[in-house]
Amino acid sequence: MSSLKKVYPWIQEPLIICPPMLPVATGELAAAVSAAGGIGFIGLGNNIDKLDAQLSLAAHHLQTTHSQTSLQTTNAAILPVGVGFLNWGVKLDDALPSIKKHVPAAIWLFGAARETMISLYGEWIARVHAETNGLSKVWVQVGSVADALSLVDVPTSHRPDVLVLQGSDAGGHGLKKGAGIITLLPEVHDTLAEKNIAIPLVGAGGIADGRGVAAALCLGADGVAMGTRFLACKQTDIMKGYQDELIRARDGGQTTVRTTIYDRLRGYVEWPEEYDGRGMVNQSYVDEQAGMSDEENRRLYEVEKTKGDAGWGVKGRMTSYAGTVVGLVKAVMTAEEIVRQTRDEARKVLKLDV
Repeated sequence: MSSLKKVYPWIQEPLIICPPMLPVATGELAAAVSAAGGIGFIGLGNNIDKLDAQLSLAAHHLQTTHSQTSLQTTNAAILPVGVGFLNWGVKLDDALPSIKKHVPAAIWLFGAARETMISLYGEWIARVHAETNGLSKVWVQVGSVADALSLVDVPTSHRPDVLVLQGSDAGGHGLKKGAGIITLLPEVHDTLAEKNIAIPLVGAGGIADGRGVAAALCLGADGVAMGTRFLACKQTDIMKGYQDELIRARDGGQTTVRTTIYDRLRGYVEWPEEYDGRGMVNQSYVDEQAGMSDEENRRLYEVEKTKGDAGWGVKGRMTSYAGTVVGLVKAVMTAEEIVRQTRDEARKVLKLDV
């Protein structure tokens, strides 16, 4: 039994996680993933106006839609879902009241600038633990061995409960400079073991089926987060044009790209310098590479926003964040189907049911 099973007794192993994708990962999706034996996260990003409402929505779905599923927690006060924040935008004092009220099982932190992340994450960890009596555990996402080690080389009161190791294949935002989890995971795992530091590790980036889950577990992961896979989910709050492109796309190493143009077009300029985002190649990216100014590109993007689902695609301009694994995502399924199918595939590969 993994250490995460002790903290989150409702989970089934191998642990499948839906990360806090902004803005598509809602309370409904988080509840569905947790009800299937995984851990679902609500994605709020840098705006917490809907924090209380989304946590309440998750609780509602657990009590109604999934009322036949009993999710055992270590304390009755815990809400068995997680919530994620972008730490370049969210202020701790603004988030704490709702965290204290709902006591989500996990808080996922990400996006702090490297020069401030130790102090910023440390403050969140200490205060979230204090305000929830240690019931809400804090997960921190990193993309390098050095960043992972810097976050554990602190007093235990400021140390993450879980480290999420995001490889460079991941869709959405991450470090501009990084490695895939095939090297990132085992190096962090082995280095922590050498230091006699025991922290659960979650692998993220380039995983969409049971084979990837099994590989990540062999590399040292205690659980696996699958963002791109859950974009093609019936409970995800996503435009049909975006979802259609996910299903259509193949050869993600060629059809997705790491860039900052999609942030610049949408006005998300607060990201620290070391971050960019991986998304599907579209006309905005092609035009930028050909020398188009951001001003003209932004003008065309604003026009494209009026076209609805037709604005997505290779010739479109709407942003479609996705990882290199997009070619393995071939059908829209329910959250329960994704979790159970992926878990069963992984167990078969690992011969856990033999």
